Amino acid sequence: MLNTLRNALTVPDIRKRVLFVFFAFAVFVFMIHVQLPNVNQAAWNSLIQSGAFYQFLGFLSGGALQHLSIIAMGITPYINASIIMQLMTVVIPQLEEMAKKGGEEGRKTISRYTRYLTIVLGTIQATSMSIAMSRGGVFYDHSWQFIVYAVIAFVSGTMFLMWLGEQITDKGIGNGVSLIIFVGIVLRFPTQVSQTFSLANKGNVNWFGLFLWVAIALVTIVSIVFMYQGQRRIPVQQARRVVGRKLYAGRSSYIPLRLNNAGVISIIFAISILLLPQQALSWFGGSSRDTHSVAGTISFYVTTYFGPQSFLYNAVYFLLVVIFTFFYSAIVVNTRDIAENLKKSGSFIPGIRPGQPTVDYINKILARITTAAAIYLGLLAVIPSLQRDVGLTSLYIGSTSLLIVVGVALDSITQIEARLAMRDYRGFINR
Repeated sequence: MLNTLRNALTVPDIRKRVLFVFFAFAVFVFMIHVQLPNVNQAAWNSLIQSGAFYQFLGFLSGGALQHLSIIAMGITPYINASIIMQLMTVVIPQLEEMAKKGGEEGRKTISRYTRYLTIVLGTIQATSMSIAMSRGGVFYDHSWQFIVYAVIAFVSGTMFLMWLGEQITDKGIGNGVSLIIFVGIVLRFPTQVSQTFSLANKGNVNWFGLFLWVAIALVTIVSIVFMYQGQRRIPVQQARRVVGRKLYAGRSSYIPLRLNNAGVISIIFAISILLLPQQALSWFGGSSRDTHSVAGTISFYVTTYFGPQSFLYNAVYFLLVVIFTFFYSAIVVNTRDIAENLKKSGSFIPGIRPGQPTVDYINKILARITTAAAIYLGLLAVIPSLQRDVGLTSLYIGSTSLLIVVGVALDSITQIEARLAMRDYRGFINR
């Protein structure tokens, strides 16, 4: 990896792209400190600590939510819009036709629809957040004009991050949106590490637990790399073809099926569903301390018996991750299209007849590898709760954060290697 980065910096074009990515990171860090006016920081810190949903959004924003910056919502509305549009392309035939056969124009149209949906979702989220903050005493100005101003500021911040991500994709290296999430997570690591070692020096953290955390972190990172890079290769044989007067012999190749087709999407779906009811209760004025109201009573029982530390919470969390992993893998990998493309190209899987038998065979293999990936992701999702039991509260393995950081790093390195290979290929042609 280090050799790849060193070789990339010697190439002017790649070096320019890498420097642009770091410049975009600097702009993102600057935007974190552009705070919304009329904010009671003490009341806001108290509200963040009492809401797990805000903490979930905060780790993706790199501290922007804690500062209540104009980019406090982060890139989350755009991610949700992208996921919804990806699901809609499977449900709505017109969108599916546009995505498969529309070419560049079809992709631009779907991208435009995604931006419109981002504005809608961002407005809904910003409105609910602004009203909840106003009721919680976060704003000094409680007028509806300031609430509208806050909504416009939050939505504009999200749209700016979406634009910044597109600029990184076009002029930099890697997926821009993923890199923005990546830097948002990495920015929080130094603070968490320093807090952990500070507590350890004061005797508030068990050193054995800290050593255990390091060991689990290393094993987790290695396993994530294996799951991202792992493939199940299905052998494919191409039949002999006669083109004109020439006879072309059959060639052997393979279909690469990734072990983890869902990536981090299944965990994000699961944790969003788990945290949304509790946050909705707080939006409607339900507090676990106020048991005199209906919403407060419901919030009390949800917090007591369905908290992040409870067995029921982690069991449901594990089950949701498994279900969404299967669901998303079925959407990403269209086995019927794979079988049709093999049939059109005159290729076949040895020992398997073309058509429906090929679809059934690929579905059988996909079900096996998805089962392994789903169980792995489910266990990875509940690891933080297990680590809290050993006394590490300020720093624990975040399954979502580790998956994103490792996955984005691997994807960026792969793209750098592809550009280096393309450069070497062009140089060979010139010689």
